[in-house]
Parts: sequence; C-alpha cells; structure tokens
Amino acid sequence: MLSEQTKEIVKQTVPVLEQYGNEITKVFYQRMFEAHPELLNIFNKSNQKQGKQQTALAQTVLAAAKHIDHLEAIVPNVNQIAHKHRALQVKEEHYPIVGEFLLKAIKEVLGDAATDDIMNAWEEAYGEIAGVFIQMEKAMYEAAAWDDFKSFKITNIEDQGTSMKSFEVEPVDNIKIPELVAGQYITVRIKPTNDDNLALRHYSIYSVKNDGKLRFAVKREGEGEKKGLVSHDLHDKYSVGDTIELSAPAGDFKVESDKDKKLLLLSSGAGVTPMLAMLEDEAYKGRNVHFVHVNEAEKDVPFKEEVDALNAMNENVEVTYHLKEKDGYLTSNELSNWINEDVDIYLCGGITFMDTIFDELEKLNIGQADVHFEPFGPKMSITNV
Repeated sequence: MLSEQTKEIVKQTVPVLEQYGNEITKVFYQRMFEAHPELLNIFNKSNQKQGKQQTALAQTVLAAAKHIDHLEAIVPNVNQIAHKHRALQVKEEHYPIVGEFLLKAIKEVLGDAATDDIMNAWEEAYGEIAGVFIQMEKAMYEAAAWDDFKSFKITNIEDQGTSMKSFEVEPVDNIKIPELVAGQYITVRIKPTNDDNLALRHYSIYSVKNDGKLRFAVKREGEGEKKGLVSHDLHDKYSVGDTIELSAPAGDFKVESDKDKKLLLLSSGAGVTPMLAMLEDEAYKGRNVHFVHVNEAEKDVPFKEEVDALNAMNENVEVTYHLKEKDGYLTSNELSNWINEDVDIYLCGGITFMDTIFDELEKLNIGQADVHFEPFGPKMSITNV
C-alpha cells in the first residue's frame, strides 16, 4: 500500500513526465540493453528503432502517475499489455531489471531535479505498479493453452492480395488448440536472417474454426532498410512443411457478446485479419454487421473472396470496400453515414490509420472511450491518458 506522501510526490512529477517521458524511456532502453543484451530476444527492435516502444512505455508510466490514487483506473491498459507480456514470455524476474534501469534513467535525465524524495517515491510506486502486472500475468500464464513456445508445422500458405500471406499451421506435438476468440493473436518466434537475436511478432488469427489448426496472416512490411525483420523472412524463407514456434493465443480485443447493437468493423491493411474472424463468428450468430475495409486498390484487398462469400451467404452482413486510389481518405462525412447510437464501433489497423480515423471520429464527437480498438503497434503509443 503506497503512503499518501508517496502518492503526492508521484503526482507532482506528472508535468515532468509529460515533458521528459520519451527521453527517459529512450535512455532506459539503451542502458538496459547494454547491461542485458539477452532481452533483445524479447523486445521488438523495429518498434525500438521507430520510437514506438519508447512512446508506449512513457504513456504507461504517465498513466500510472496520473492515476496513482486509483491504479484500478488503468487496469484496461494493464490488461492489454499483460496479454502481450504473457505472449512474449515476460516473467516476474524481469520486473526488477526494468525497475532498476527505469529509475536510473529518471535520475540520468532529470539530474539534480530528481531528489532523493522523488527517487524513493518512484521506487515505491514502481513496486506497486509492477505488482499489478505480475499478478495479472500470473493468472494469464495459468490459463494459457500451453507453456512457452511450441513447434507448429505449416500446412498451407496462400497469397492475400500482393503484400499479405495467410498461414495455416498445426501442432507438431499433441497440443490441444483451445477454443479461439475472434480478435486474438498468436506470437511467432523465429531467428531472422542475418540477425544476432531471436525475433517475436504478434499476428492476428483470421478464423476461429475449431479443427485443430491455427490460421494467421502476415503482411510484408516495408522494403530496404525499413523492411520488416520477421515478415520478410516468413514471406520469403518459409514454405509448407516447415516448422515455426508459436506461443499460445492471447489478446483482449473481442466483441462484446452481451450487446445486440449492430457492429461496424472498420479496418485497414493487415487490420482485416481480426475483423474477418469477428465477421465470420458474428455473421453466423445472426448479428447485424457492417464490414468496412480501407485499401489502396481493389486488386490488393486481402481475403476479398472470403469476405464476399460471407456477405453473399448472410443477409445480416453488409460489406464496403473504401479504395483510396478512387475514393481518397475516409472522412467524417462517410463515417457519419454508418454510425449512430445503435452501432458498436470496432477499429483495427496501423498506427497512422488509427490516428487518422480517431481524428475524423472526433469531428463526430466520438472519442477513444467510445471505440473498441486494436492498433498494429504498441497500443499505449496512441492511447489518450
């Protein structure tokens, strides 16, 4: 239990965190990886290079400081991060390492302004915050379908448009695939070409069929120096019959089944994958669904055949393809035609797409709290705290 004095000191540091948070987290990662290079086998190097991970951590620390009186207010954010930690196999023993280097980074960046009182308060606060994560993740480890990473054989690969491939895999050992929830993801672990570390990436499950297999899709990310470390290897180096390692399905992005409102499933790029699983699942349950996918061109729409088939077979399904080369960017004018008080909004895609849609929704007086969303990137990097 934190003392009132500690809470007051932590709250007083909020303006400092707002100003220096990203600088603190940048120093934190740099110093931690210098001392513990083995952690590069867990953390996403691409997100590190792009600054997304630093921003996400800064936002998480800021959220904790703002809500230090009532940490339960950040439980939804903690839950989403905890799912990823379990999927990546972040363990309880990692938290003291993170705490040590986070405190050192605060001291290094703030210098003399980081008084003994401030450092002691943040040491105490970090212990409390870490405890929330550890307890939540402990329950997730116990509930996981299997421990650690297990080997799966690739049984099918198909092109989905020009930049995405769908993978179908089955367990090498006698692992029982759990009942899947539309919106979940699996985590792939490979040793990329010409890289010294293992690399882990989350990929959404695009179908929740219960037939002992897992199905996920991988978008080929970037080219040249910006090419995706894992996505390019999965596209170019892996074939049917090869094996890859996966951790158990995870994630808290799911349809609220206790509501009967019409669903607006809005996606772009690889964001189509969890939305396809939701569309398939909810369409067969008889729920009214409007599936909207934003894409550059019609020839490159992923899973178009599957979506069109669901549309043809279910009167409760409506499908819209918004093609940027023809229709431009999606605006509040179009969104207003699809949204009313009887519609639940689900949103998934890249960070830039998400930021754009939230800006347009804001014009309709719809905030983040009114939307169920999952970005393909650290969620806290775009979450309002």
